[in-house]
Amino acid sequence: MTDLTVCAYSPGTVRDAAAHTESHLAVHAPQLRAAFRAALPQAAAAVGRRLLGALWREDFADTRIRYDGRGHRHAFDRVEFEAVPADDPVDLLPSSIVDGRGWTLAAELANAVANLAIAYARRSSVDPAGDGPDAEAVALERLAIDGHNLHPCGRTRIGWNVDDVLAHDLEAGTTRIGFVALPRDAHVGDDLGALLGVDAPRGFVAQPVHAWQRDAVLARRHPEVRILDGDVPAVPTAALRTLLLPDGRYLKLSLDIQVTSSRRSISVASTHNGPALSTLLTRLLAAEERVTLLAETAGAALDGSRDASAILRDGLTAHLAGGERVVPGSALPLLAGDLLDEHGGGPLAFLTDYARLVLPPLLRLATRHGIALEAHLQNCLPTFVAGVPHRLVLRDLAGLRLHRPRLAATGAQLTLWPGSVIGTDDLYTMRAKLGYTAFQAHLGELVIALTRHGLDEAAAWRAVREVVDETYEPLRADPATARAAAADHAAFTAPRVPHKALVRMRLTGAGDVYIPVRNPLHAP
Repeated sequence: MTDLTVCAYSPGTVRDAAAHTESHLAVHAPQLRAAFRAALPQAAAAVGRRLLGALWREDFADTRIRYDGRGHRHAFDRVEFEAVPADDPVDLLPSSIVDGRGWTLAAELANAVANLAIAYARRSSVDPAGDGPDAEAVALERLAIDGHNLHPCGRTRIGWNVDDVLAHDLEAGTTRIGFVALPRDAHVGDDLGALLGVDAPRGFVAQPVHAWQRDAVLARRHPEVRILDGDVPAVPTAALRTLLLPDGRYLKLSLDIQVTSSRRSISVASTHNGPALSTLLTRLLAAEERVTLLAETAGAALDGSRDASAILRDGLTAHLAGGERVVPGSALPLLAGDLLDEHGGGPLAFLTDYARLVLPPLLRLATRHGIALEAHLQNCLPTFVAGVPHRLVLRDLAGLRLHRPRLAATGAQLTLWPGSVIGTDDLYTMRAKLGYTAFQAHLGELVIALTRHGLDEAAAWRAVREVVDETYEPLRADPATARAAAADHAAFTAPRVPHKALVRMRLTGAGDVYIPVRNPLHAP
């Protein structure tokens, strides 16, 4: 298979990416060529708007000078640009960064445009491929066709070629899970094959893998791994590497392609930590009546490698009551109008109800136990009853940050895999993870969506601040949490708070990079 991003377009232009894509569509899906060509301008504009917004927010000086006053300003220094003054997002990159890793970013942008245009061309109904709340949730995820709500490279699929996108992306509606046999002495974790009813040869353990990963990665890199016959169907979610099984559970599988800023393989640490964290969080969240965790019940990996990792996760079916409607967070801004009509209380009342569902359990967990969940839209599955926010369902624990001293002070016992990146002794790191995902990427997107239905943005953030104050009031009154609560409250309501700098992260090639932005929760 050919890597889409290394095909003779080192300048990373959309023209080159589009020509490459269309040549593959001519072979693999000729019926999509006309729709793909027609969708390219829309896709380029969508990627361009997010890129321009990111460049502005991350304070690239030449972007500020060239585009000052052209966009709509929102909280956390966000600016939304309706019109993009370029047909190719690559042309928006400041000349000062178009060298070195800037060329890598250019190729990623071009890749994102081409794949988004394919997705637009394949746009279909949201009828669920199966019964139950999980199938309905995945169907609704397909509404959020642009991908990540802030990242300009939300549709990058670096490592997949066009035929791979057609076979395995979210719009495909189905993909396959294969199985390999890992040598028993190279297997780490639970016997997932046995849990899924798959046998392995003597001396081996059966391990589920994404069909693409099996054929493109494991068969080439790992001669010690045996490919087993047969596979099973599964439904791709918006996370791509997380697949819905026919029995309603999920498998999160290593997928060695780049989506947004990361290659989506899975560390050995995550396969160990997920089940351990699920056990702990289930206990810690037991008092939160309106919170449900989709537990990661088992995990396994190839020792010393990220290439064959897998994590088994619970589904929704056993956790919901009659009348609950699940709306994946990624689809929430798109369905805000429908929910408002059902709610009947107006946009500010709806937002306040929603903030009271989402924020208190997340803030309490961080203050009491030092655990900052990565509560961006994709990881949250809120439910509604007659439009009223009812329950917060949380999933995927790989991106959380755990402040070891705070957790240790509670007496909780948790052994992380050595070197796990989720553990930290730095309160700034923990707070930045929670603050960026919950306030900016999650509530910030919903607030903007509700402004289209008459919500006043300043009033919205005053209401959110009231929810924050209400949450911390009893925590500050409790001697066991008073000091931590006061410090957390001050951090989340400070004049400036950390924003995840998505473009600068790509240019540095490092881990999370944060910059300060103005905070609408600050009340002088």
